[in-house]
Amino acid sequence: MLEYLIMVPALVLASNSPRRRQLLALTGLEFATWTADVDEQPLPGEPASDCVLRLAREKAIAAEADASASTSACLILAFDTLVVDGMHILGKPSSQEDAARVLRQLRNRSHQVHTALAIYSPSEERLATDLCVTNVPMRAYTDAEIQAYVESGDPLDKAGSYAIQHDGFHPVEGLTGCYASVMGLPLCHLARTLPQFGLSAAVDLPARCQAALQYECPISAAVLRGEPVG
Repeated sequence: MLEYLIMVPALVLASNSPRRRQLLALTGLEFATWTADVDEQPLPGEPASDCVLRLAREKAIAAEADASASTSACLILAFDTLVVDGMHILGKPSSQEDAARVLRQLRNRSHQVHTALAIYSPSEERLATDLCVTNVPMRAYTDAEIQAYVESGDPLDKAGSYAIQHDGFHPVEGLTGCYASVMGLPLCHLARTLPQFGLSAAVDLPARCQAALQYECPISAAVLRGEPVG
């Protein structure tokens, strides 16, 4: 059973992603969800880190009108994730064939996942951001594994054409960064940013995250100390 803080500000998660809802629930904080409608296309020549931070900020602000009209929330949380291979941002695949092509491209080499978070307080008109960049080493999965995974339909709504947590495919091998960030919500980065707004997780968040994801994170302590890792 989740533990909840008493007398804390309500939160709004500006996302309908089930993975982000699952991860945010690990904080033990109550929250509502709203969709933030923004144009997610990168600007011409925009670096991935700048793009992902901009989109997180825009989502947080775009969610304000609906959230403030419908709840008493005083904090809005927004996230954006980009999968980057070299200089190329990889979006969601356009077809099964496109998903298979991207998975072959990523196979047996590393790429990066950039996830930005934005926390916005409408009452104070104050916004804070943080960024997690994770190096993601893909294993040498076979063409047959790619075909079976693509036919499952799972890659078709995923940037980069994969989900790190997929039990049947398990595409990533030897990760040494933030697993939760690759799923779309870097919990330790959130935990170190929330106190700027007088709010903290109601639980031992690194322990709960690692237990839920079955992953021993080597960087959580450094992230919580504010070090520039991840």
